[in-house]
Amino acid sequence: MDARRAEVRALEAEIAALRRACEEPRTPGEDTSRARKSLQEIHQSDSGEWAASKDLRGHLGHLESELLFLSTLTGINIINYSMKTEDLTSTENTEKSIKKVLQRHRLSGNCHMITFQLEFQILEIQNKESLSSVITDLNIIMEPTEYSELSEFVSRAEDRRDLLMFFRSLHFFVEWCEYRKCTFEHFKEKYSEAVRLPEGAASSCMVVQSPRQPGFELVIVWRIQIDEEGKVLPKLDLLTKVPQQALELDKNRVLETAPLGFRALLGVLGIEAALESLITSLCVGENH
Repeated sequence: MDARRAEVRALEAEIAALRRACEEPRTPGEDTSRARKSLQEIHQSDSGEWAASKDLRGHLGHLESELLFLSTLTGINIINYSMKTEDLTSTENTEKSIKKVLQRHRLSGNCHMITFQLEFQILEIQNKESLSSVITDLNIIMEPTEYSELSEFVSRAEDRRDLLMFFRSLHFFVEWCEYRKCTFEHFKEKYSEAVRLPEGAASSCMVVQSPRQPGFELVIVWRIQIDEEGKVLPKLDLLTKVPQQALELDKNRVLETAPLGFRALLGVLGIEAALESLITSLCVGENH
């Protein structure tokens, strides 16, 4: 029975961590309002039953179902989890009916291709009127990845001891990475003669070369940035690589202003349509 209770507590903690990651709408992708509403209905309907039920086996089954739902929704999987508690209540606090408990949590998991380990402490203070909790320490260990943007973000999340920001931003970051990869693969397949992916589809760079004019290339650099507040945003830039002779003949400075024009095109058409327009303009007259 004690083993079952410990497993239930571990699953409840995993669910709480995953629920933080889906508090905001997904970006980019499909609207998750229906999924979120379904989650709320499940949680609300089950809460009353669990409070009245003494069947730990049934309770555990509900927790496992909800954990699977959250993992599917967010892409975040908790693989291992453990918690230790320490009673910090002093004699003076006991007399004042104040209880202090320090929780030490350790968990490991992944969000698609990115794995992580977390160690964090939560201090709970309870008196007759209220219960408060605060994260007092957070340590994040990430497996080495090619995503350099994550290192600065992880340091910022640790400094702020912001567990919610970590899960939420990681979820959206991975979604953007998957979207970028699928987009690059789509254009490589559709315009195989013109599009190159020198570092693979998972990289941040796509090269478009003119089949008719060797040496004339456009390089799309697609970075995924995480700002100070943890918001994940795509940043696309256009670089040109053209022969010196072409630059000398460009009296209207078309090549010089191309990066600014590309950004304007992104604002009007969106990412996929802007890339499509760029590729077709360079490869006009070619058979794809």
